[in-house]
Amino acid sequence: MYRQMVFLSGPRQVGKTTLAKGFATDYLNWEEKETRLLILKGARAVGDSLALEEGRDSGKTLVFDEIHRYQKWKTFLKGFFDIYEKSVKVFATGSAKMDVYKRGGDSMMGRYFPYRIHPFSVAELLDSSIPDEGKVVRSPRELVDSEWNALLEFGGFPEPFTNRQTRFLRKWRLLRMEQLFSQDIRDLTKTVEIDQIEALATILANRTGEQLVMASLAHEVTASEPTVKKWVSILKSMYYGFTVKPYYKNIESSIRKTPKWYLRDWSGISDSGKRAETFVACHLLKAVECWTDLGFGEFDLFYLRDRKKREVDFLVTRDKKPWFLVEVKNSDEALSGNLAFFQKATGAQHAFQVVLDAEYDGEDCFKKTSPSVVPARTFLSQLV
Repeated sequence: MYRQMVFLSGPRQVGKTTLAKGFATDYLNWEEKETRLLILKGARAVGDSLALEEGRDSGKTLVFDEIHRYQKWKTFLKGFFDIYEKSVKVFATGSAKMDVYKRGGDSMMGRYFPYRIHPFSVAELLDSSIPDEGKVVRSPRELVDSEWNALLEFGGFPEPFTNRQTRFLRKWRLLRMEQLFSQDIRDLTKTVEIDQIEALATILANRTGEQLVMASLAHEVTASEPTVKKWVSILKSMYYGFTVKPYYKNIESSIRKTPKWYLRDWSGISDSGKRAETFVACHLLKAVECWTDLGFGEFDLFYLRDRKKREVDFLVTRDKKPWFLVEVKNSDEALSGNLAFFQKATGAQHAFQVVLDAEYDGEDCFKKTSPSVVPARTFLSQLV
């Protein structure tokens, strides 16, 4: 393990604590009163409570759970690391993005590595091991029907996925939304317009896969465009949804500014086309963030659209170069001509039309270099 602290961030109830505890010899949860009092006493008080000696390896791994809720968490962790870097391995978890230090005073550069945790995916259900750096994509494997159908219907969050009951899913989703607005956003951002942000979230829940037009949203929630943009950023930072930017390099008359919006939980999407696109979008986001966090390169996710309304749902780049295109369909296997057009324009190595209802076929998608129709079951099994 590297000397740097490990920062695990991701949505509530995605499994961060369970994962971190698997490595822990000692566990401190900020939400427990005694832990808060201890941390407020400072880094050395925590070190003394764990019998840590500066410069001497204790063989321990310490987890600070939900530490981002402490207003001065960056300063605390920086000080703790500087004292006990050689004494203990440190994990820190947060249900909000833990990259806010970039907007703060003290930089923590060199003191941590971030890892972003996502809900279950097709590939993870088949193989939870770390991918091979020499071959970023995996060989295809078939997920059994019961697991595939459960993932589509109940989403990838561990509890509803394993429980597999519609009533439980509804109650779980309602509680998650209550926690998001009554606890996370109110406590972590100090924003007072909670009702308007909740109204915005309700609107965005029905617009997954659509372009974010800030002027239109501002009109609907009676707020200014800069304010709505800030609220969207808050919803993103709390893992309610994410945006995908347009890719425009070498694309004549391309859309350059307007991002597309996606929910992080596809289980509540009633429209089958939007659910399919969001399902694949979440898988692609998980893949590019995982590959990047593991140090395999710099990966990113975009979409393509020009002013002639030609569009491809997704483009994945690798080290800033177009790698593969993805167009999502529920059942239509007639190959979209936009794939060939944008593959030529971008120089991407692969161009896939990913069909959700197609049967698994076991053929390696990434051996195809011309635009091809591929089953979602096959393609997604090769990611992360």
